[in-house]
Amino acid sequence: MPEHRTQNTGYRIRFLLFALCSLLFALNGTASAELTIKANHDHITIDFFYHGSTVSVKGISEPGTDLIVKITSPEGHEALRKKGKVAGLLWMNVGKLTFERAPLLYFLHSTKNIEDILSREEMDKYVLGYPALSRHMEVTPVANDKEKNIWFNEFLKYKEASNLYSTSSGKISTVTKNGKQEYSIVLDWPYQASPDNYIVTVYAVKNGKVVETAEAKVLVEQVGIVKGLAGMAKNNAAFYGIVSIIAALGAGFGVGLVFRKGGGAH
Repeated sequence: MPEHRTQNTGYRIRFLLFALCSLLFALNGTASAELTIKANHDHITIDFFYHGSTVSVKGISEPGTDLIVKITSPEGHEALRKKGKVAGLLWMNVGKLTFERAPLLYFLHSTKNIEDILSREEMDKYVLGYPALSRHMEVTPVANDKEKNIWFNEFLKYKEASNLYSTSSGKISTVTKNGKQEYSIVLDWPYQASPDNYIVTVYAVKNGKVVETAEAKVLVEQVGIVKGLAGMAKNNAAFYGIVSIIAALGAGFGVGLVFRKGGGAH
């Protein structure tokens, strides 16, 4: 009898564990299904005629949630020349600034102002917004936080002028259908963005906290002759230089012929 009871107890424990796992799986499945994301035109090819593109991000979320869409490249290292006045007269390069943990591209768009829907702790946790990005990045050499903020703001100006950084609020369109909130946003993709795998993340926000995330990717790659020339420049620089010189001489010779035939050269 004791052995029989032990077997029954073991069956009951296994059954309860199975039921508990099933319940957790069902709950997790429901939660993850609330937020979806899809990036249309998620494979951008760079050829001779490439001059930027567009990317559409859309999906569904639970009604009433605020949304944040972030697109970033993998973090890296950037070095910029530091300019200053020499002898109080001439502006010259006076050193180099290094920016660590800096994404090449950083797009952030939200249904409302980030500061109005998220706490500072949540912004820092997910690196959402320029202030959080500033605290996340390392800038050297700087004497203190004040100097760091000055150079970070200059870094932002450079990045925004290159169309590689941007933020906005209110540009995400939302509509409620069949008990779900559908969202979408169309973004211009800059030609300055180099070939890489870019991460698109949507954050669902409630009561000042991120409650759910979903992720997609955008692949940007060189194709055809552009890819071949880039590979040649990287792997065989000397031969690439010779080809470039021949191409330039050929182009100059062709222009000379056009002017000669048209009577434009005297």
